[in-house]
Amino acid sequence: MSDIRENLLNILSNIREAEKRSGRGENSVRLVAVSKFHPAESVIEAMNAGQTLFGENRIQEAAGKFDEIRSKDLNPELHIIGSLQRNKVKEAVRISSCIESADRIELIEEIEKQCSKINKNIEILFEVHTGEDSKAGFTSEEDLHCTVERCAKGDFPHIEPKGFMTMAPFTSDESLIRKSFVTLRNLRDKMQKEFPSLDLHELSMGMSGDYKIAVEEGSTIVRIGTAIFGERKY
Repeated sequence: MSDIRENLLNILSNIREAEKRSGRGENSVRLVAVSKFHPAESVIEAMNAGQTLFGENRIQEAAGKFDEIRSKDLNPELHIIGSLQRNKVKEAVRISSCIESADRIELIEEIEKQCSKINKNIEILFEVHTGEDSKAGFTSEEDLHCTVERCAKGDFPHIEPKGFMTMAPFTSDESLIRKSFVTLRNLRDKMQKEFPSLDLHELSMGMSGDYKIAVEEGSTIVRIGTAIFGERKY
């Protein structure tokens, strides 16, 4: 058994155990295998082990890699999970099904613009800053509210909001990690109640070091790279 296959099986087993522990239904959590800095061969190896959903944050790298994989009659699903510059949106929209890092209204306007050019609908998650070390994400609930409201009004017909994403602080203090995840879950519940016409059920939170905690706190998507593919070769 290859390392990647074995790692995937271990992680999926841990996710199922965390679902059970927190009284959640089996398969309520999806795994995004984060393949940045890993070659196409590693993605194909993961696909051969049953993984279909991947995450990348460097658009140029992702485009070359996934175009190569798709040229082999393989059809992985790709989420963009990292900070996205407006000049990279055109390519991001072309190669992905979801942009998890929609963190400002200007970016969402550009996503709509590029989607409209190719008549493509795309899912987004609103990235929220909940105390992590990263500076990415909405920091103002008021700004986030205005953005979600514009989506609910139909200002972005090619965009389908599906929920929220965050990163917990890089710390060994479990209480701080849980606080980050609870903050996002509570925000999601509040926004869903306020905008019932939107489906905002997704919570993308949890990475290699904290995904079990994230599942216990309601995550529906975990983003795991190192624990699957090993250390990245920069």
